[in-house]
Amino acid sequence: MATSVARNFISQTAANEAVQAALAYAIENRWNIAAFVVDPGGHMLAAGRLDMTPPVVSDFAFDKARTAVLGRPTRDFASRMLSNPELNLGLVNRPKLCAWEGGIPIFEDGILIGAIGVSGAAGSEDTECAKAAISVLGLQA
Repeated sequence: MATSVARNFISQTAANEAVQAALAYAIENRWNIAAFVVDPGGHMLAAGRLDMTPPVVSDFAFDKARTAVLGRPTRDFASRMLSNPELNLGLVNRPKLCAWEGGIPIFEDGILIGAIGVSGAAGSEDTECAKAAISVLGLQA
């Protein structure tokens, strides 16, 4: 019987590259965002915030990443929560849980290795930045 399991994590270098790619994509589109990448445990590996982005937006981006590390995009999570009154009640009572669009899990060869959260633009624009970042790494969202 195994008493431990191996886990794959996104590297710190790749996490930094993803954040920089998300910020660059936002700059191209004139959006002010913050971006966070977390490991599978929801712990921050890399973060960035564009100059004109309000500091509180960073909290939202971090929470989106921590929510997406559950294995689903935050957009999907939101639709499931809103369709069930009991789950919706749980959503508002859980700290660090954010079901706004813009959090995307990061997979490598089908294995969850982390997540990225982006906030500051419209939800679909946050998601565009996150997907652009994952694409730069050659990984799957």
